[in-house]
Amino acid sequence: METKEKVLVSACLLGQCCAYDGQHRKSEAVLRLAERYELIPICPEREGGLPTPRVPSERISSRVCSRDGADVTAAYERGALEALSLALSSKVAFAVLKSKSPSCGKGEIYDGSFTHRLIPGNGVTAELLLSQSIPVYTEKEIE
Repeated sequence: METKEKVLVSACLLGQCCAYDGQHRKSEAVLRLAERYELIPICPEREGGLPTPRVPSERISSRVCSRDGADVTAAYERGALEALSLALSSKVAFAVLKSKSPSCGKGEIYDGSFTHRLIPGNGVTAELLLSQSIPVYTEKEIE
């Protein structure tokens, strides 16, 4: 039996209701990857100890703050470390993460003003995975 390569995937993209608003962000394109890969779900925010639903957060430089002003950086960093640990132990080929997220976004994220303005940058988890030479894609790149 041929073993499929493994891919770390944001759980919300697989239909799990773990996004900040308690909803999912299911992507049919990402789900179709299961035909060729073993998909390993992760929600770094939940793994970092944040509840679902939760107050929306955005990254501001090296910090992550919620819309109500709380600094939630430590939770995002814990979640990123959990995602990295899972990626390494599972020997994933790459990761597919939720675009624009303060945790999972790659290439562009919200600017921290909570006005839906995007700036160049990566979320905490995406940044950590990339720093360890794990390729990261968003659901938009998969589509």
